[in-house]
Amino acid sequence: MKKQLMEMLEARKEEMIQIRRYLHENPELSFKEEKTAQYILDFYKGKEVEIQSNVGNGHGIIVTIKGGKPGKTIGLRADFDALPIMEETGLPFKSKNEGVMHACGHDGHTAYLLVLADCLIQLKGEIPGTIKIIHQHAEEVPPGGAKSIVESGVLDDVDNIFGIHLLPMDPAGVVGYHSGFSMAGRSYFKLGIQGVGGHGSSPHLANDAIVAGSYFVTAVQTIISRRLNPFDMGVITIGSFDGKGTFNVIKDRVELEGDIRYMNLETKKIIEKEVRRIVSGIEAEFGVQCELTYTSDYPPLYNDPEVTAEVKASLEGANDPDIKQVLEYPMMSPSEDFAYYLEKIPGCFFYIGATPKGVEKPYYNHHPKFDIDEDALIVAAKSVGYVVCGYYGLE
Repeated sequence: MKKQLMEMLEARKEEMIQIRRYLHENPELSFKEEKTAQYILDFYKGKEVEIQSNVGNGHGIIVTIKGGKPGKTIGLRADFDALPIMEETGLPFKSKNEGVMHACGHDGHTAYLLVLADCLIQLKGEIPGTIKIIHQHAEEVPPGGAKSIVESGVLDDVDNIFGIHLLPMDPAGVVGYHSGFSMAGRSYFKLGIQGVGGHGSSPHLANDAIVAGSYFVTAVQTIISRRLNPFDMGVITIGSFDGKGTFNVIKDRVELEGDIRYMNLETKKIIEKEVRRIVSGIEAEFGVQCELTYTSDYPPLYNDPEVTAEVKASLEGANDPDIKQVLEYPMMSPSEDFAYYLEKIPGCFFYIGATPKGVEKPYYNHHPKFDIDEDALIVAAKSVGYVVCGYYGLE
């Protein structure tokens, strides 16, 4: 079956590319992917599968492929939302929706999985188990789609789960993996600081919110340098400091927004505790009033070591010219809501090299000039196909 599956995928490589280009031209933002979801549903019309739509808190789709023999159930996931970015690639199939772009590769994720799923449907009589294809909405915007899909219960019978991400870290043909904690968790905060406005010439009659906010910006960095174990990863970024006013007017209020990353749950707890402590200290020291909104978004992504070892073995044993190298990747600081699946279901999330040909310094995910080598689509399809075959012991 493995040989037959790979031949089927190779024969449909151009179809994957065309699907990707169609989706790239027609991107939709998180929680607004109505047409993309309909496109996916139309693809499965008439096929011998069970289809569930509007799963979770949006347009999630679960396609269940029941094999011809009893066995374990696995999940394969691809996300399909885009980003609020003005595309600058100049591609002939660039986005038709102004200010919306597939700048993270989700168009490619969906394209490869649609074709792989169709091939598995045709071969399902040979599969000793059940495969659930998860077309997930809203990966980019918290709370995301994954958490709600898990909470819906539709994956309660899934034994293991797998997913991939296209990354321009390496050329097409390179597949990367990492065992254990692999991608960072993420939290968000918004801090409003209310002081007393006044004239720039008379600061003693006012209470400068900008000074208090500036102190906060500096103080929170000491959490990373002085409160965390040096071997633990943590990042605090102040992405917005809204204090615009007039040059000779003391600002009465400022608002700051920040992004926090961490690689384990203990670090998450320490950072939140210290942020709240610093905010309380600023209120006491500067005599201001603070309003803190602190939200935990995606958890750290944890790849099950045993499952990851099996993925590695399947890929290294593929002996396929399209899979040229299997590398161990380092931990990564971006976040990914696939982590919600892995909190409940042992699995592995791995990476497919996608640097465009002839490009030495590629634009990375979320850049307006982000693009992929479309040869990565067949690599993704084959890689996940080999993992499925390895999982079920199919030769």
